[in-house]
Amino acid sequence: MTEPIPPTPTSPGIVLADDAVLLREGVRSLLEDEGMEVLASVGDGEQLLDAVRRHRPGLAIVDVRMPPTHSDEGLVAALAIKREMPEVGVLMLSQHVAREYATELLGAETTGIGYLLKDRITEIDGFLDAVRRVSGGGTVIDPAVVRALLRAPDQRRAVGRLSPRELEVLEAMAEGLSNRGIAERLFLSVSTVEKAGSAIFDKLDLAGEEQSSRRVLAVLRYLES
Repeated sequence: MTEPIPPTPTSPGIVLADDAVLLREGVRSLLEDEGMEVLASVGDGEQLLDAVRRHRPGLAIVDVRMPPTHSDEGLVAALAIKREMPEVGVLMLSQHVAREYATELLGAETTGIGYLLKDRITEIDGFLDAVRRVSGGGTVIDPAVVRALLRAPDQRRAVGRLSPRELEVLEAMAEGLSNRGIAERLFLSVSTVEKAGSAIFDKLDLAGEEQSSRRVLAVLRYLES
């Protein structure tokens, strides 16, 4: 078993991992045009781990499915990164909504995590915002993934005590929006969002948790099966 590497300061740079060369180089070009440094660009999970261990980037952008089996090699590598180097942000990219991948990744680590569909790359401003937020320790979940999770029967039961407004707030929270961002999206005051958040924590039995962790626990309670 690989021993965890002691925490060290991360570089502000990025490591890319995707076996589709054209997509990978397109993302590299986009990031570099925005003044971001791409430290390495690789095509499989083993190379990804080697590059992250060597460079200690601020962020790894990782395709879920990579060689040799094109199943979950990227996810496995991402989980290894968060175990060994939790300070490194991980932004997963997937061709399709994969509920189990999102819940496993989010359950492993609660800071510096993102899960986006690859289609979002073409929404350049939103993609770059996700890159910056995950690099800064935030959580970003693709709205399509959130909607898929919300439709699952077990999730409807888990959040059945929440009002429609509280569900809207929690869905936006799961996408990684701040209270101010939620207020702007839903045309509410920040104080109204804060009150809805308190009600969510109470109804999900999180009132006794530390303030800093309740938001993350609420999102995980919302996503977990």
